[in-house]
Amino acid sequence: MINGKKILLCVTGGIAVYKAAALTSKLTQAGAVVKVILSESAAKFVSPLTFQALSKNEVYTDTFDEKNPKVIAHIDLADWADLILVAPATANTIAKIANGLADNMITTTLLAATAPVWIAPAMNVHMYDHPAVKKNIETLYNYGYRFIEPGEGYLACGYVGKGRLEEPEKIVSLAETFFQNRTGVLAGKTVIVTAGPTREKIDPVRFISNHSTGKMGYAIAEEAFKAGARVILVSGPVSIDAPPGVELVKVESAKEMHKEVFSHFEDSDAVIKTAAVADYRPKIQYEYKVKKQDGDALIELERTKDILFELGQKKTKQILVGFAAETDHIDEYAKRKLEKKNADMIVANNVSQEGAGFGTETNIVTIYKKDGFSESLPLMSKQKVAEKIINEVSLLIKDMSEYEDRECNC
Repeated sequence: MINGKKILLCVTGGIAVYKAAALTSKLTQAGAVVKVILSESAAKFVSPLTFQALSKNEVYTDTFDEKNPKVIAHIDLADWADLILVAPATANTIAKIANGLADNMITTTLLAATAPVWIAPAMNVHMYDHPAVKKNIETLYNYGYRFIEPGEGYLACGYVGKGRLEEPEKIVSLAETFFQNRTGVLAGKTVIVTAGPTREKIDPVRFISNHSTGKMGYAIAEEAFKAGARVILVSGPVSIDAPPGVELVKVESAKEMHKEVFSHFEDSDAVIKTAAVADYRPKIQYEYKVKKQDGDALIELERTKDILFELGQKKTKQILVGFAAETDHIDEYAKRKLEKKNADMIVANNVSQEGAGFGTETNIVTIYKKDGFSESLPLMSKQKVAEKIINEVSLLIKDMSEYEDRECNC
């Protein structure tokens, strides 16, 4: 899927530049047409000649070195690319892009770019964790840039931690998936996935939550992206990284999740609600830490909004998928939920079964559809379950599209 695709590789200064040379080689071997821009600092680690030999194309280093008088180089490169990779991306370059600075060939080209831009940071673990760097990354994410998370391990500075540039093989694989997605079964569709738990505040140090880890939802988000969808992942607090390519929206409470889901709902084609949303929240949420006292304490709870139910009442063209984590009467509760919530599909599991439920790498589920179809799946990895669910969702979306076409032709 990468053969013939035009990839602009922007290389900034850092010891990880040697990996960028390997990345250039692997992209070229995979059939991509690669052009490279080197920052002045990057050229001190590896010469432009190396990248020219590996890419079989001219290498750009200076905004004012116009090789072709018929075009403006940085505008021409920005218009040329199908995908732009900034790898490695230093803290300095990330800061410049986030603040709209254009003082070298790379930053000037990026300001003019309309192609998707992926940024692969590489730096010292403490630099990567600095609030300013985090803020700049968040700013760029909100602008639409996507990030390839650095790996953990031994760093050139001697520290061990997060900051290693992702391996070239992994970046090539992500690029292949990106281009494959443009022809996937969900290409052109928008899918909202909710995942993880919610936290309902008692006071500044205490909350009510559950054991959801987000693994099932994140696997579904990844498979939806692989199938070509634009994926909006609305996630409660979890300790896993979002799959590359998805749009991550972080929330804490059921109220915040409700707001974010409905802000995107109208333009979506499907909503897959895997999140374990709290059914109740404390009626009183204290702004100060409640001190312990002698005897028992009583917390009065109130209902949160039922997001799945409200989606079922307001959906028009959207396919709605809910999850039912139960411990008994699975079939009865799932079918009741399917009807009551006006969902198109319910994925139910018995969380008391070994190998199913929260925190595991596997799951055992039964899929129920509105037309009476049901299918029980054996024990399998959550990634395989996610793949099956996305296949079923794509069929439901296809059926909905065909129904709408028939209605229009009547």
